[in-house]
Amino acid sequence: MASLAVVLIILGCVAYQYVKGPLVKAFATIIVAVCASVVAFGYFELLADVFVSRSENSRLDSIVPWAQPLSFVLLFALTFAILQTVVAQLLSKPIDLGILPERIGRVGCGVLLGFILSGLLLTALAMAPIPNEYPYQRFDADRPDAQRPRTVLFSVDDFATGWFSMLSSGTFSGKRNFATLHPAFVNQAFLNRHQATEGISIITSSQAIQVPPTKQKAVWLAPEGLADSAGKPVRQKPGHNITIVRVGLKRKALGGDLRFTPSQLRLICKKTTRAKDLFTGKAINVYPFGCLETPGPLQKKELNELITKSPSDFDGPVLYIDFAFYVPNDFVPVLVEFKANSIARLPPPGRP
Repeated sequence: MASLAVVLIILGCVAYQYVKGPLVKAFATIIVAVCASVVAFGYFELLADVFVSRSENSRLDSIVPWAQPLSFVLLFALTFAILQTVVAQLLSKPIDLGILPERIGRVGCGVLLGFILSGLLLTALAMAPIPNEYPYQRFDADRPDAQRPRTVLFSVDDFATGWFSMLSSGTFSGKRNFATLHPAFVNQAFLNRHQATEGISIITSSQAIQVPPTKQKAVWLAPEGLADSAGKPVRQKPGHNITIVRVGLKRKALGGDLRFTPSQLRLICKKTTRAKDLFTGKAINVYPFGCLETPGPLQKKELNELITKSPSDFDGPVLYIDFAFYVPNDFVPVLVEFKANSIARLPPPGRP
């Protein structure tokens, strides 16, 4: 279904650009779409946080799960409409570059515009709390594997997010780069809402998690001889270290939202040589494969396995859980992110 939608959008854009022409306007429309998508990617989280922070005890509560995709679409549509109006005024007089350049150019611009718009549409749907199979089944429903995503025709959603990640880590880099905070964004969005239809929220308070205070350990390499719940040694993964990260769930910030899956918790890891540049450059996502809720064996967890906590599990305002990750040898965890919008900074790894 998603691949069919991509084809229809591309064909529609080709027809529109060919008929509406001329080539200069068609090319300007692509520039407008690119600029609008930059605004959407750059500010949708900021706008969504306005809805989330004001949702408690208000009518906005029902749209909170939709806050990010709606903010993304709204920012893109408004920016596109404004810029397109400006372009129409500036190019009110037709510019004809010749029959052959016009025909070929309009078709080419239509194809590129179709790629951009279809990619942005699928990206917005990936953030929405809808069933796994829509807009397409990116991960296996029963045993999702973050390293084996399926793709749609032409990988248009990866194309849309990929070029913006490239811009955010290069020419348009800032203090908090998209490429650092959201590596493999489409995968992240699909995994975050993998169990949305089971009543598991995909967005939470921005202050939902924390790491232990400075004097307490928060990140360390797993000790030798770590065993699982069956008493067997935990499998070592070549080229990786088993890293334990202690994550605190804040009872007040979460309220009654105490259900989540491992696919909603991810480490953001950077090359060891670039770890000090926290919010700049590129990064990778790493997902947990188990947890240790009390001193003892590791409890293995599938990415879509439900983890439920109750208020009685909290001895205080924060419940700490130790999660296990396979982190590549030349990478170090710098941030931990929970659901779609709660993030905490991690200290350098310490000793077990």
